[in-house]
Amino acid sequence: GNVGRGNRVNGLITPHRPMSLEASAGKNPVSHVGKLYNLVATNAAERIHQTLGTEYAAVKLLSQIRRPVTEPVAVDVDTTARADDAVRGLVREELDAIDSLTDDLVAGDVQLF
Repeated sequence: GNVGRGNRVNGLITPHRPMSLEASAGKNPVSHVGKLYNLVATNAAERIHQTLGTEYAAVKLLSQIRRPVTEPVAVDVDTTARADDAVRGLVREELDAIDSLTDDLVAGDVQLF
């Protein structure tokens, strides 16, 4: 559901920048794509920035009902990186790690906000 200040995955209100209004707290860490995709997109953008030394990276993921969580119907990456294959690989690695992310969420090892 929609949320107010500070309880988004990254805890920020970011005018003029991509963000989700999805609440992450209390959602099912196995199948709630709003929770999982927020974290996967954030992790992928951070990895693109750190690994490729980009100034900017934003990742957006779009789900579809009955489609596996690891297979978004669309992935949009906006970045200053010029290494398309490396960017695709980093996003794919984050999507492939959803089971591990879920385990970390259940164990309380992931900070949500």
